[in-house]
Amino acid sequence: MNANSPEATPRPEQAAPAAHAATGRIVLLTTSHRVAPGLLSWPAWQVLHAADQVLCADGAHPQLPYLREAGIAVDEASPAAQELVDACAGGRTVVVVATGEGEPVLTDGLARLAGTGRVDMPELELLPASYDLPGARLLDLVQVMDRIRAECPWSSRQTHKGLAKYGIEEAYELVEAIEEGDRDELREELGDVLLQVVFHARIAEEDLESPFSIDDVAGGIVAKLIHRHPHVFGDETATTPEEVKAHWLRTKAVEKQRTSVTEGIPLGQPGLALAAKLASRARTANLDIPLPPVEGIGYDLLALAVRAESEGVDPEAALRAAARAYRDAIRESEG
Repeated sequence: MNANSPEATPRPEQAAPAAHAATGRIVLLTTSHRVAPGLLSWPAWQVLHAADQVLCADGAHPQLPYLREAGIAVDEASPAAQELVDACAGGRTVVVVATGEGEPVLTDGLARLAGTGRVDMPELELLPASYDLPGARLLDLVQVMDRIRAECPWSSRQTHKGLAKYGIEEAYELVEAIEEGDRDELREELGDVLLQVVFHARIAEEDLESPFSIDDVAGGIVAKLIHRHPHVFGDETATTPEEVKAHWLRTKAVEKQRTSVTEGIPLGQPGLALAAKLASRARTANLDIPLPPVEGIGYDLLALAVRAESEGVDPEAALRAAARAYRDAIRESEG
């Protein structure tokens, strides 16, 4: 076949792939600050080793020491969109290691270039190099709380005692969200309760005599949960909720070594809840304690609370439900 014959001349649609390949490839490599630097996916390492050029605008990016240790040359540069497109000419692959903000200026610039229709754009790829594990956003909360504690004039002066009332308020608001069945409100109130935990733990770090951190708090509850669930983490068996409760009470009794079933019951909780908790402890311990033979509204309420607990009813929740119905009746009568 003659090179000048029509058959040897590529048609436009045949030439297009070669032209597209010549424009190269831009890979925006994203990492998570919640995952230890250097823990990248295998596709990420493959792309980095095969790249013609690797760029990073942040010379202090935590990934850079690990990339260089792996033999990857990283240029500290922050090219404009057109410069990056030009760097891909001839089919080259350029990897941009994204900073924490995700390179919005660069990506916006590339989008504008592509939108003009006048630029042969490289292939654009977003490659997550590491993924967050479940619960990773909790690290964000700890980080944000640390900065607020250091820089906020109000937060930096708070104490455990000063915050105590907010813990009570947030707990009540959480209960209300649960009882109202509002999912959005429930999510928000859970966050507010979580904030109280992290805030108190951050304050505790500054104690000169017995400091502890959020890691100590989490470590303590993890150890407690494992110890009190021998049917999950040990050799015990439990097939019913009653058996699980028996395991829990038995291990708790060994841990606390209490001399009275009333120990550990907070007396500052609402009266109906307090009465029901005392009745629950007595019933669980098989103690048949008669109610005080005293007349009065308080003792009438005590008797109602004990009765409710014996019937599996939370008297506090029952009263709140009745109070909401009463509130609605008041509003209806007001028109």
